[in-house]
Amino acid sequence: MSGPGRDPATTPASDSAADAVANREAWNAKAPDYAEAGRRAWSGERPPSWGLWHQPESELNVLGDVRGLDVLDYGCGTGYWSAWLTRAGARVTAFDNAPEQLATCRRFQDEFGIAFPIQLASAGQLDPERFRDASFDLILSEYGGLTWADPYATLPECARLLRPGGRLAFLKISTLLEVCWPLGSAVAGDELVLDWFGLHRLVEPADSSVAFDLPPGEWIRLFREHGLVVESLRELRPPADAAPSRHAFVMLDWARQWPAEELWTVRKA
Repeated sequence: MSGPGRDPATTPASDSAADAVANREAWNAKAPDYAEAGRRAWSGERPPSWGLWHQPESELNVLGDVRGLDVLDYGCGTGYWSAWLTRAGARVTAFDNAPEQLATCRRFQDEFGIAFPIQLASAGQLDPERFRDASFDLILSEYGGLTWADPYATLPECARLLRPGGRLAFLKISTLLEVCWPLGSAVAGDELVLDWFGLHRLVEPADSSVAFDLPPGEWIRLFREHGLVVESLRELRPPADAAPSRHAFVMLDWARQWPAEELWTVRKA
């Protein structure tokens, strides 16, 4: 990842199809950079964990017991979460917008003998015939579709896909980090540089990839609008013994002082 730049046209009406194409091209190019970390997770060398500093799911207990649950990996990348969840007894379906990421996932399925269905698709634009209403008990997105597609499209889609009582768990960059990340910079600073109230669609100048975020109040308003109730918001802090992340857009000292990542859990009423 590298620093986002603010697109001045930050209205809710974005061109989702064009953004998906831009992100597909960018993530196809990035796919080799994620393969080795993906292999380590698939191998079991790293247990299920969240975020830049791999904070263990066993400590955070975000997901609980997933045995027998129908789970959608909402932008799976190399598929490491899908592999972890399948090992834990979940029935997993995964999709991603980037064919090269899915090719890596398929290689790892063959290498490690863990099978689950994967599809090429774009968050916020899922075919309702292939992804039917009320099909999932859990939707998970770690820097996946809830980061790389418009929340004005993805949240109603997630609400459609969840069964009553089903949960959506997603990890993203914190809003505070987002607004401290200067246009075109490779690393966040310690000053506010983006418009908090205008936050929505963010374009990376280097590769034209498009990320999305909203102020927390707008996330909550959208949750409520689509029948989703907030269960928790965890602002992740690196452990005391954490090493610097391989993603250099936020420094370890920064993340120890201010939240760099937000882990949301919401439930369909």
